[in-house]
Amino acid sequence: MKQILILISLLLTVLFAEAQQLPKLVHRGTATQLVVDGKPMLMLAGELSNSAATSKQDIDNWMPRMEAMGLNTVLVPAQWDLIEPEEGKFDFNIIDEVVQQAEDHHLKVVFLWFGAWKNSMSCYAPSWFKQDIKRFPRAMNAQGKPLEIASAFSENVLKSDQRAFGQLMQHIKDVDKQQTVVMVQVENEIGMLEDARDHSPLVEKTYQQTVPVELVKSLNKKQGTRLQTGKMWAETFGTDRYADEKFMAYYYALYVEQMAQVAKKVYPLPLYVNAAMNSRGRRPGEYPSAGPLAHLKDIWHFAAPSIALLAPDLYDNGFKSWVLRYALPDNPLFIPEVRYGDYSGARAMYVFGEYDCLGYSPFSIDNPASSASTNLAASYQLLHQMMPMILHAQGQKNKKKWGVLLDKTTKDTTIVDGDIVMKCSHSYTLPWGTHPGEWPEVGAMIIKLAENDYLIAGSGVVTVFRHQSELSQSEKRQLGEDGFALAGSDNHTSANDTRWNGNCIGLGTVDEVTIGTDGGLNYVRRLNGDQTHQGRHVDLGDWRILHVKLYNY
Repeated sequence: MKQILILISLLLTVLFAEAQQLPKLVHRGTATQLVVDGKPMLMLAGELSNSAATSKQDIDNWMPRMEAMGLNTVLVPAQWDLIEPEEGKFDFNIIDEVVQQAEDHHLKVVFLWFGAWKNSMSCYAPSWFKQDIKRFPRAMNAQGKPLEIASAFSENVLKSDQRAFGQLMQHIKDVDKQQTVVMVQVENEIGMLEDARDHSPLVEKTYQQTVPVELVKSLNKKQGTRLQTGKMWAETFGTDRYADEKFMAYYYALYVEQMAQVAKKVYPLPLYVNAAMNSRGRRPGEYPSAGPLAHLKDIWHFAAPSIALLAPDLYDNGFKSWVLRYALPDNPLFIPEVRYGDYSGARAMYVFGEYDCLGYSPFSIDNPASSASTNLAASYQLLHQMMPMILHAQGQKNKKKWGVLLDKTTKDTTIVDGDIVMKCSHSYTLPWGTHPGEWPEVGAMIIKLAENDYLIAGSGVVTVFRHQSELSQSEKRQLGEDGFALAGSDNHTSANDTRWNGNCIGLGTVDEVTIGTDGGLNYVRRLNGDQTHQGRHVDLGDWRILHVKLYNY
């Protein structure tokens, strides 16, 4: 009996240790971090184009390039039609190749389940599923037109999707012995098109039911509304497109929760869902209605509590404003898709600096333009070096890091750290040099190491340090093209023409550095003279890390 108890104890110890080693999301202060192999990490990622992982040749082609570009994570579709080509018969050869190649090239993987829906449509469902309309009914618009969208209200749709997804999670558990797979996306850009909700006969019965009481109570608590319980959907929310969207959001989220429950039982990796934005003045149904959008997050959080985060896919203008809608106390920021361009590296610097971002992932990373890949690789190289410092600064009560993103419209921004004021400007604002054509989007990150001690990393950003008391006594400062005072500008006279009374900040040292694996700063060279405009500013130039020490006088 004693031996049996010992064996049980050892088994439980092993199982506990295995569970502890699973990738997981952990709270650290106000931040949420992804912990892999017992250590937090930032996903310096890229997402493959949709058809880039459909053969061994594809995978063998692009995986080495991902490593060479400095990625540490790659987002890869797991396609239902390839995994279950015949009902009940599964093929995981592609999955195995991805995991093996990722291990060989020191990459982590996030699998994207292209199941019942991909960008609203059911195009990645197997042929046997798509052709059997009776067993797997379609959603319909208000006119009764069947759509290329499987109905989320069908039990048969859900059960088939669950079975395939469960098999995938079981297979990942069986083959991934090195914790290569760190997260899984459930479906892809869920949402209704052509209409705000499904109008099929199956759905109309549900629509006539009362709104779940606990949902109403939750919305009232979070949103400060006074919705009444015991009412039907139309009585509670109205009858317009936006009311229909709320109804559909609840049932999409409920569907996803049931998918997540299967995954949790089999292999509890962190799960997320991604959203196509409600942009360009479009209405529900013109954009993918009812997906995990910011204005629907409270419904999604209630109905799908097993989903760790709602993640935005960002392709439209207004990058900063979209980020703000998802970087919330109850929703950790992860950007699984973002338009890939020359600005990608700058945006990565911004989101990791300004927010406690889990990861950043330009889309179609396997088909890059040369300039885009160069900029992203340069940014990721710096971020990789700085990762321990970034992770350490996350979640702290007093902000220790900041992100900067500038262009021709937003030429400068101001950061305040106690008595120190940092004015960060686009390098094109300097009075010398000519800059024809478009202004590139530039970005930087600032990390506070200690009092008067900062790291600045990125490209194309110029920073001027001032003391608060200095700013309160504004001066006329006009520079000519040579960097000296502009003739006749009367720079010696303060704007209020009163005697100076205050403190100033000077540049003690500005050193270009690299950061070693031990976190130590490795000196490259001292910047002074023309490189700091004789001690007036810090100019990042093109993708580097600068160590700045200030002094007061």
